Amino acid sequence: MSENPLQKYFRQPKVFIKLPSGGLFNKPGTIQGDVANMPIYGMTGMDEIIIKTPDALLTGESTAAVITSCCPSIKDPWDLSILDLTIILAAIRVATYGDKMSVSHKCSGCGADNEYDLELGTVIEHYMKCQYNNKIVMKDISITLQPLNYRNSTRFNLKNFQLQQQIAQAEVMEDKDERQKIIARLFRDLAETQNEIYRETIESVDTGEQVVTEREFILEWISNCDKTVFDAIKAQNNINSTAWEMPKFPVKCDECEKEVNLVVDLDQSNFFVQA
Repeated sequence: MSENPLQKYFRQPKVFIKLPSGGLFNKPGTIQGDVANMPIYGMTGMDEIIIKTPDALLTGESTAAVITSCCPSIKDPWDLSILDLTIILAAIRVATYGDKMSVSHKCSGCGADNEYDLELGTVIEHYMKCQYNNKIVMKDISITLQPLNYRNSTRFNLKNFQLQQQIAQAEVMEDKDERQKIIARLFRDLAETQNEIYRETIESVDTGEQVVTEREFILEWISNCDKTVFDAIKAQNNINSTAWEMPKFPVKCDECEKEVNLVVDLDQSNFFVQA
């Protein structure tokens, strides 16, 4: 097949990023190429259509498709560590529309509507500096943690969303006893989902005599371990989650000069629109 004469007009990478994880915590084969200088392309017209498809947004299919289109180094976005996800999405946004993102905010002090131009390069710089602490050392054992991949993160988010929807529906039931019974069950399901997330973040357990990586052994152990062990796992996961939160943007109201810290909501339905 002859070379396409229009090939020289194909889009070119506009942003190059270094993955915060350094490529760690990703399944072998998920990423190919230099993780310290990964090329990021802007979205195509088809990508913009895909990213705004409601059902595909909910299931993560649209995000996975856009990552595949804009990040050729990533061969399977579903296996991508969530440590790398936000910086990649921010880089795609920058490569497509530029560094500035317009955000509207109503001042809680005077009620004035303000427009701010936020620099998304700040988000990329923030995640370049983040550290993930994956070691928990206890008296007899050492636990190695791992971040969720995009597949499991999406699965848990979807499950949580469905449970929250069911709770909202149950709260308007007229039968008080039945309402309380259903809501109690749903909150137990929410708690179990959270516990399942913590269990999924355990990569291995070193007993001093051997390193256990088999999932069935780890799950059996975490279901029968002391509360102090589970609390340590939960606490370390919460520390990592806080460290990897989206950075805040300090802004000031044009009318009353009240200062607030804005957080960009990485909701693909509005994050990937030109503004």
